[in-house]
Amino acid sequence: MNVLDLGCGNRKIPGSIGIDINSNTDADIVHNLNEFPYPFEDSAFDEIYADNVIEHLEDVLKVMEELQRISKSNALIKINVPYFRAKWAFIDPTHRHFFTVDSLSYFDPTHIHNKLFNYSHATFKIEKIIFNEGFVSRPFKSLLVQLANRWPVRYETYLSHIFPLDQLSFYLRNDK
Repeated sequence: MNVLDLGCGNRKIPGSIGIDINSNTDADIVHNLNEFPYPFEDSAFDEIYADNVIEHLEDVLKVMEELQRISKSNALIKINVPYFRAKWAFIDPTHRHFFTVDSLSYFDPTHIHNKLFNYSHATFKIEKIIFNEGFVSRPFKSLLVQLANRWPVRYETYLSHIFPLDQLSFYLRNDK
């Protein structure tokens, strides 16, 4: 199985191919992820992980198109980003984009956003969206995470401005 760790930094997924702009990381390939095409053949990867990298890049549409190009049909793409209401989304001066539960819905052909605003030819089926995956929380926050993960749009609409969570994980399937 070919696995890509996009923007791997110093926490590269074991057994994956790591790519990062910084040569002082665990990257196998040093490449500026704002430069296209990425140095991979079409349909090269079964899984792609992008852990806290997409928010730093210039053009999310082009990145998603490139992820579709280099991933196999039905490949898993997991993207972790800071939640737009989180303090962490705004304290890093290198963040260029902010993400809500619907930010990647524009790439899902079953979603109304894709039907109304087809900004890109890249399509991915959103399998699930998870708040604060892997975070250890105290009881109240743990309950809040459970509620947010059960009803993400309701949480975002009615509670997120009062009780903001920290991170979103998007699980996508290449739809090509």
